Amino acid sequence: MLHKSDFVIPSLGECTIPSPINDQTFISDAETVSYFSEISEIKQYLDRNEDVPAFEHAGPRQMIYHNPAWCRAAILTAGGLCPGLNEVIKFLTLSLYRDYGVHDIFGIRYGYRGLNPSRNLAPVRLTPEVVDDIHDKGGSILGSSRGAEDVTLIVDSLKRLGVNLLFCIGGDGTSRCAHEIAQEIIVRQLPISVVAIPKTIDNDISFIDKTFGFSTAVRRAEQFVSGAHNEAKGAFNGLSLIKVMGRDSGFIAAYTALANPYINYCLIPEEPFSLDGSDGTKALLPHLLDRMNKKHHAVIIVAEGAGQNLFASRERKKDASGNILHEDIGIFLKTEICKYFKAKNTELNLKYFDLGYTIRSVRAEGEDAVFCAMLAQSAAHAAMAGKTDVMVGHWSGKFTHVPIALATRQRKKLDLHTPLWACVQSLTDF
Repeated sequence: MLHKSDFVIPSLGECTIPSPINDQTFISDAETVSYFSEISEIKQYLDRNEDVPAFEHAGPRQMIYHNPAWCRAAILTAGGLCPGLNEVIKFLTLSLYRDYGVHDIFGIRYGYRGLNPSRNLAPVRLTPEVVDDIHDKGGSILGSSRGAEDVTLIVDSLKRLGVNLLFCIGGDGTSRCAHEIAQEIIVRQLPISVVAIPKTIDNDISFIDKTFGFSTAVRRAEQFVSGAHNEAKGAFNGLSLIKVMGRDSGFIAAYTALANPYINYCLIPEEPFSLDGSDGTKALLPHLLDRMNKKHHAVIIVAEGAGQNLFASRERKKDASGNILHEDIGIFLKTEICKYFKAKNTELNLKYFDLGYTIRSVRAEGEDAVFCAMLAQSAAHAAMAGKTDVMVGHWSGKFTHVPIALATRQRKKLDLHTPLWACVQSLTDF
């Protein structure tokens, strides 16, 4: 059960400085965006005389907390690469520099590692000239890394550098660390705003309806599907097996299947399946064999986290960020499918495509780039208003402030009982 208190955004103090921004409509903290959109859900709260849970509306405030003349900002990227990282870095820099007159901006190298003095990674200066053309490049000009660093050392470094605006661009693990940093700063009573900007092409952060990089990833994956379909149809009993990212959530696989309905099988982490149906779940191999005997071609898209129930007996390891390392479902399926068709004495011509690193390291495209710009500007507004321990999000067409602790409470997953998945099922065979 959600409550109004779950959505409260911490603040460093009273905002007493007039904003230098001109010709913009200012937003007040009283303006909110309802978490619920269904009247029936809202009515339940009203019937109990309770406030409806709502996000604080993002945007420029008429009065700000930080004096721009005394501000020093730091920007870092952590975790895996994602389309749009450089766009966010660029528009953060431009918004701080041009909208607020903050001219002292550090780029922290290789994520939180760059705030550990023992790593000897000097920050770089970010100016409009430095970031002028970085939107044309994929990846992150600052570099990225995984793994925990000592939070006390990080805060010591921020204090030593004179930073009072920290922007952390990353996914679930990066945001959790940002929360820990913000909490340490609050304990020390330091005037440092910590703002997280959600980055994950998996689109798996809760209380946010979309994250930057996701639509670009789907668009790039879609471009491969047509070619994979041609490969499958170009050979007798041709099979194209495509693996995409999606550690715990199958949004990329599902959206790609809908964007290019050549796909016959969409396998995602949220829906278990088996090879032979022995555990009561859907049996992939017999179904695939039957399709091949009738159609003589097929295309499978599989998210990297799908089918992990098939590896239940194996020891699970974790990466440097504490995420469970998944077994390679793509290679596993390739091997098992070939083995099964050989045992059935049936010809199979399989082509395997692993798109993971291909689609995550490109630049943001189209509306995704626009979204990066607006998200970055909202982050700058939040930080200058003294908001902290906050993630800038998007909900019901509005940019919002989300408490980091709320956003990282659990991973967002694809709901199998929604029209999205029903549409995928109606367009695929399995």
